[in-house]
Amino acid sequence: MTNTTSSPLAATAAQEASPPADTQTHFHRSIGLFPAVAINMIQMCGIGPFITIPAIVAVANGPLAVVGWIVGALLSMADGLVWAELGAAMPGAGGTYLYFREAFQYRTGRLMPFLFVWTAMLTIPLTMSTGVIGFVQYLNFFFPNLTPGQGHAIGLVVTAIVLLALYRRIESIRTLSTIMWVILILALGLTTAAAYTDFHLSLATAIPPDAMQPSKFLTGLGAGLIIAIYDYAGYNTTAYMGDELKNPGRVMPRSIIISIVVVMAFYLAMNIGVIGSVPWQTVAKSPSVASLVIEKNWGHTAAAIVTVLILVAAFASVFAGLLGGSRVPFYAARDGVFLSAFGKMHPKHAFPHIALLAMTAIMAVGTFFDLTTVINMLVAVTVILQSLGQIVALTVLRRRQPQLVRPYKQWLYPLPNLLAFAGWIFVFYMADSESQILSAAWIGLGIVAFLIWARTSRSWPFAPCEVHEVYLERQRQAGPQS
Repeated sequence: MTNTTSSPLAATAAQEASPPADTQTHFHRSIGLFPAVAINMIQMCGIGPFITIPAIVAVANGPLAVVGWIVGALLSMADGLVWAELGAAMPGAGGTYLYFREAFQYRTGRLMPFLFVWTAMLTIPLTMSTGVIGFVQYLNFFFPNLTPGQGHAIGLVVTAIVLLALYRRIESIRTLSTIMWVILILALGLTTAAAYTDFHLSLATAIPPDAMQPSKFLTGLGAGLIIAIYDYAGYNTTAYMGDELKNPGRVMPRSIIISIVVVMAFYLAMNIGVIGSVPWQTVAKSPSVASLVIEKNWGHTAAAIVTVLILVAAFASVFAGLLGGSRVPFYAARDGVFLSAFGKMHPKHAFPHIALLAMTAIMAVGTFFDLTTVINMLVAVTVILQSLGQIVALTVLRRRQPQLVRPYKQWLYPLPNLLAFAGWIFVFYMADSESQILSAAWIGLGIVAFLIWARTSRSWPFAPCEVHEVYLERQRQAGPQS
């Protein structure tokens, strides 16, 4: 994610700051494998691990949290191959929006791309709210007696400051994203190094006696997997940049797989180091685990410095993610696939102020919930629509557009599809029932909104489906060399 949390939608948001792919006819393919891997990692390595290690350790029975990280990486790889085929075949800044528009237009018109943007209106600001929650958590290092009410008040103040900072025309977030990534990697490296200066293998392997009971193990794995998926999100960033990659059929799948493996190594090293330095029961109760470990092993001053780095990165990631996120409904509305109000620009500063205000309001509400609740809601909504929807979209497009040039075709198809589908079903099943109900209700509300919008715009189901095979047509115009 322009990364608050490593959320795929935040990454989408950053890329959506450019015009939709359909308005572009000339692509400059300049990004090779190494920078592509770096781009994915910039999005993946957010503040997520700093705020979620206590949660994953608590739900996954201490040291068994490493199983959640590994299984999360495997699920991410299977899903990444879905992104790789779709992104290489249909390069553009729209990502899922483009895939849904192309795959589902034959039977359901614009319903699926509309629902994707509708869910993005919830998931992007909720992703940003986790950054605010993390900011407040790390303030506990300096103000250990903060009450929940004071924490919520600080969260609202941070949200207001972000809105004020964004309520103007801002051209680029690349520099900010790069600086934020450097700060986060520095904090990650320092925390890991501090943990291993006083590492005890006995602590890192102190598995509870009953943790391997099948029911408890599966429950812990499911809860831990939800958190791990949240932290891995961002491996799909290059799928939103397919038009800028050199040889996307080669670079895109490799960038996804390499970035997942490298980030998994980072996360495992940090997780094992932390629970090998501090008893996992203590880690599970710590609101600012990085500060805890560094203060224990390197002293208060070093911990204070790293805590400040994390606070700065948390604020910057919320700023960058909300900046990009507000462009998602804006460009969809301009493309005629979402509510027209979100396509309006601020009359003076020329930025999508309606979308920004709506997303900021949702983000503010999200800060009143605990981190685990927000993550469950995020993952549940993403799985039920985007993750499962893209697997179906890949299959539909193979049948509907077999002649579409696919620079990369999924290895061992359909096995990765089936593994990813089963994995996402398990993840959704393991989400708490409240998140399942709320996510289904939000999508149901989106269907109602779509029907009202479709009636007004006189599109399906109140008119025949309009089929525009954009990439096939572009391929035909390009001729044999396409």
